[in-house]
Amino acid sequence: MAENTPENGGAAAAPQQAPQIKMNVMTQYVRDMSFENILAQKGIQGDVQPDVQVQVNLDAKKRTQENQYECAIKLNITNKAKNGDETLFVLELDYVGIFSIEGIPDEQLHPFLLIECPRMIFPFVRRIVSDVTRDGGFPPLNLETIDFVALYRSEIARRQAAAGEQKLDA
Repeated sequence: MAENTPENGGAAAAPQQAPQIKMNVMTQYVRDMSFENILAQKGIQGDVQPDVQVQVNLDAKKRTQENQYECAIKLNITNKAKNGDETLFVLELDYVGIFSIEGIPDEQLHPFLLIECPRMIFPFVRRIVSDVTRDGGFPPLNLETIDFVALYRSEIARRQAAAGEQKLDA
């Protein structure tokens, strides 16, 4: 008896379904924040041209609850005067999202946690930075969109280079 295959005019086998990915933002919150208005403390006056430097660090970890993960965006923003070494303000923000994630294969979980999760909470981080800088007496700082894919790739490259240097030192 012949099998019912595409070669003999039968129907093709159904493609295997990819697992359904489910992601929910359970909660999000400011874990730590510090804003220091150095301009006001030192009494610097006059027209100062700002030079804003933003450092971004990401962290993710599994929580004790099943399928729950924590993702943190840590910003360190320093605003200095372009024509001098005077620091105008420093803003440090540690913003956390708690996510429920299902259907992600283990080999894809790490990049998912450090790319998609920060992408989901970034608009809230941007709003906090804007409000805090405005309320601190400066023009609102509207952060540019962060390319979390490029950030993830550069961190992986940095770790691989560091691992390569450790092997050379051994």
